[in-house]
Amino acid sequence: MIRCSVRLFAFVLAFLSVAVPSASAAADWPQFLGPTRDGHSPSTILDVVPKEGWPLRWKAAVGEGFSGPVVVSNCVYLFHRSEGQEVLSAYHVTDGSLRWKHALPTSYSAQFGGTEGPSATPAADHQRVFALGASGKLRAVSATEGRLLWQVDCAERFGAESGFFGFGSSPLLLGDRLIVQVGGPEACVVAFAVSDGRVLWKAGTDEAGYGSPVPRTRGGQQEVLCFNRAGLLVLDPANGAERSRFPWRARMHASVNAASPIAVGDGVFMTSSYGVGAILLKPDGKTLRPAWSGDESLSSHFATPVLVNGFLYGFHGRQESGPDFRCIEASSGKVRWSLERAGSGSVLAAGRKLVLLMESGEVRVLEANPEKPIEKGRFQAGVSGARALPALALGRFFFRDRAHLLCLEISH
Repeated sequence: MIRCSVRLFAFVLAFLSVAVPSASAAADWPQFLGPTRDGHSPSTILDVVPKEGWPLRWKAAVGEGFSGPVVVSNCVYLFHRSEGQEVLSAYHVTDGSLRWKHALPTSYSAQFGGTEGPSATPAADHQRVFALGASGKLRAVSATEGRLLWQVDCAERFGAESGFFGFGSSPLLLGDRLIVQVGGPEACVVAFAVSDGRVLWKAGTDEAGYGSPVPRTRGGQQEVLCFNRAGLLVLDPANGAERSRFPWRARMHASVNAASPIAVGDGVFMTSSYGVGAILLKPDGKTLRPAWSGDESLSSHFATPVLVNGFLYGFHGRQESGPDFRCIEASSGKVRWSLERAGSGSVLAAGRKLVLLMESGEVRVLEANPEKPIEKGRFQAGVSGARALPALALGRFFFRDRAHLLCLEISH
């Protein structure tokens, strides 16, 4: 009993060290959706956007994929496909020179369009980098030298299938464990030990979808929000115990849930496309009940919105149809304003500013203002194909388009 209590206490400390990063750690962008896993950057230096845009510091040619960059200390990591291999590359932050790369052969073939490269964004700390490939191969690589530490074939191990667009849910690094939406009859969500890839727990049997797990603390307890293909699954990160679930998905088979869930107070916001729309769930004991729902507020095809001071900002509509960019009240779903047919892209927040990376390669900076859209600047930064979530860290803006990884210097 004492040994179990000590182990649980150690896990809680590890969880808090990730969920509430220190000031130095917060300068990094170590995983999908950033240091606090909600699309927010601690940066506050976006007040002035030059007419010609933020200057290019460096760019590097890369392969294909929708996996976004992550930044830890002096390294930028990118997962991409080149010449029949899935390549995890480490670049120097200062000049983009290649530090190391680790490549594994892949035979993944896209069946329904999109990229044949990886879509899941890696997770990293100062010791290891973790990446999930499109065919389900999960690897851990040394952050200093790119040496393979361990790997797991999730398709083979858990009977998981690649879905419409390959495995694409980004791993969550949480203390001493890596939580991955694998999907399949043996496990929807799996927690791996970061040290050696041991399975710590398994939960659920639903297909994975493309949303990524998100941690939060509610009522003094830690939990992980998992938006899979069937709906929401709320788990205890210590042991995988199911806290609650809420079935929610499109009726049509040819659909995916791609945006990640967002904690709104003690509730959970989810958004999808394919006629589903959005929903805010509120707890009623151990049961989750809709506070509001509908397809008229914020129907996000793939990009996760951001929550700023009670308002959600995100893309509404299908990617191929030219989505709107909107602000809605999180508590009610009321649309406050909408930029019609803005185009598709992704969004992150830095203080009271929103940074939109459009799929066209254009960057737009807006005020996070619920009264009206106020644009602070826009500029063309890359070519088309910029669908991956960018990273804002160390006073720089990192993103990938169809052919390059780019680093822009943010002006003070």
